Order: sequence, then C-alpha cells, then structure tokens
Amino acid sequence: MRLSASNLVSFIDKLPKDHQYPYINSSTETLVVVEGVTRPEGPVRIRRFRPSKGETYASAKTQTMSMEMLWRVANGIRENVPFNLDRILGASYNTRSSLEALLAHTSQFYYCYPGRVELIRERETIKRGHKHLIWCPTDPHEEGVITEREVDIVISEVPTTEIVYESVGFSEAPSPGLDIEMVRRHAQIQVALFLIGGQLGYRTWIAQNDKGLLYQNKRICEYPGAISDLRGERLLQAFDEGIQAALLIDCIWFKNGRLMPAVMEVEHSTGVRSGLLRMQKFKDLIPPFPSRWVIVAPDSDRDFVLRECQAPQFKDLDPKFFSYSAVEELYALCSKRKIKGITEEFLDCFMEPALKSA
Repeated sequence: MRLSASNLVSFIDKLPKDHQYPYINSSTETLVVVEGVTRPEGPVRIRRFRPSKGETYASAKTQTMSMEMLWRVANGIRENVPFNLDRILGASYNTRSSLEALLAHTSQFYYCYPGRVELIRERETIKRGHKHLIWCPTDPHEEGVITEREVDIVISEVPTTEIVYESVGFSEAPSPGLDIEMVRRHAQIQVALFLIGGQLGYRTWIAQNDKGLLYQNKRICEYPGAISDLRGERLLQAFDEGIQAALLIDCIWFKNGRLMPAVMEVEHSTGVRSGLLRMQKFKDLIPPFPSRWVIVAPDSDRDFVLRECQAPQFKDLDPKFFSYSAVEELYALCSKRKIKGITEEFLDCFMEPALKSA
C-alpha cells in the first residue's frame, strides 16, 4: 500500500483545529496548531509558538506545508517501515518538525527508535538509532495521542541515489504555447524509459513526433536499440492499421521480435484520457498480444490517473500506473547495478494496477 499527499492531508484534517500539539521530544517546547487544511492535497496551514519565550498563538505567523512537501514525504513512506523526515526532506522545508509532530498525533503513525548499523574501520556494530516515524495502518492508536512503538528493526543506511539527467534537448523548438519545463520533463522520462529498456534487453519505439528528441546532443532514434520504423517489427508486420495507431504512442518496448512487454503513454493530468484512448485504439487493431498498457505520470497525478483508468471503457486495457518516482527508481537500479536476466514480472513491482483484484 502506498500513500499520497491527499492521504496525509486527510489524516491531519481529522485532528481537532482548536488543539495545541506538542513535539515528540518533550524537551522541545514548541506547540503546533492546525489553522486550516486545503483538500485534497494541501497546503496545510499551521501556527507554531513557544510559550516559554512568551510566544502565543495570536502572535505566531501562519506557515504552510506545501503540496510539494507533502508529496515528497508521502513518496518516502512504506507500510510498517520506519522513516526519518530529515532524511527524506534533507535541509528543505522549515516546517518538517511540525509535520512530524502532527503525523505522530494521527492514529496511524507511531514514533520509534530502530537500531542503527554503524560501520567504523570495517567493524559493524548496532547502536540505538535516532527517532523515526512508522506508519501502521492496520494497528491504529488513539487519535491525538503521541504513542511510541517498540520495533525489532535495524536500519543500515546507504547513500541515497540521485538521478542525474544528462543533456536533453530538441532538434526543433517545441510548439508555441507549450510549457517548456513540462515538455523537458516529459522528454527526460522518455529518455529514462529508453535507457531502462536497453538495460533490460528491449528494443524501444519512441513516438514518431518525438524523433527529434536529443540526448547528449544526439537524436534518440540514432541510438542502438531505438526502433526507426515499426513496419520492421515482426510482431506488427501484418497489421498496417495497428502500426498507424501506434506511431504517436510515447514508448513501446519489444523483446526478441516476439514479445511486447509494455506500451506506455507519458502524460500529465490533462492528457491521461487521450493517452488511454490512443492505447485502446492500438490494442483493438492488433491480436491480443500479452502486454502492459501503462500511463506514466507524476506522482502527484496518481489519484486522477487511477480514476481515469478505471472508466468502464478502459477495462479491457487493464491499465497500470507507472509513477515518475518509480521510473526513476528503476532507472537508478538499472544504471547502478546493470541488472539483467530478470523476469517480465519484475516490471510489475514498479507499476500499480488501476483495476484492483476482486
């Protein structure tokens, strides 16, 4: 189970607004009050103050926990796995301790002290770790009460993985009126999908209208593993109408001339339905090859994407959601470990089915 920003907002919104919430560490005298919540994904407005220094609610300034901050935290939370907000957020967002305090007061979050592996001169020891939160949705505690949870968990911290996109550009300027940053982000994700496909042994089709995409100052279609003409794909050779329907699909993976592991449309919220319709038309014009029909979109669009995918007309697609963060997680794994020899089902670990099993 994965959380979204809207889940965190919903949890916080259940807390009484006229209550003063202390931090987890009793030596920290700051109190937090929830001033207001904007559904579904924030921001959350708070005031915080320290009575010991003469500060009051009335004198405190309103501060916000932005949607971006809440999504960043939500993406770092896994069920029954301790997490540290400072590690997720780094030095960003000066309201992170207040968010920690508020989450700890909600019924599904506990605080805990997992063990920590310490490595000094090649000798490992396990020490008592730092304060973490842990999300336990199946074992809630009393709302509004900070509760510690004893855990027999040890955390071995490894350096975080950063995704570095090398030069991505366009041989022709994007159409006037388009958000250039959104276009560039779309291109970065297409490049990541192309590179993932190459590492997994797939040949990749990039949409006909994106052939001018430049990666490291070289057209993407000129790289080994890029498909220049779908008519050369044995799987589709007998289906001219299907080939025509596939020309503008953002990314299609092919394997061994016999398999089509995934058909993917990279979309922001406004284009999800058009992407689904494009894939549906392609699917209707080819035999029932086993494949994955996937919407790739920002994590913040998850709820909207799932609602669009669940429309009755797309039931036959059995669509999946491949979040940007999951794309980048798989890309990092491929780049760092050069994985190979995996099964097709490995991909399903990174994609969320839109249609839940009965």
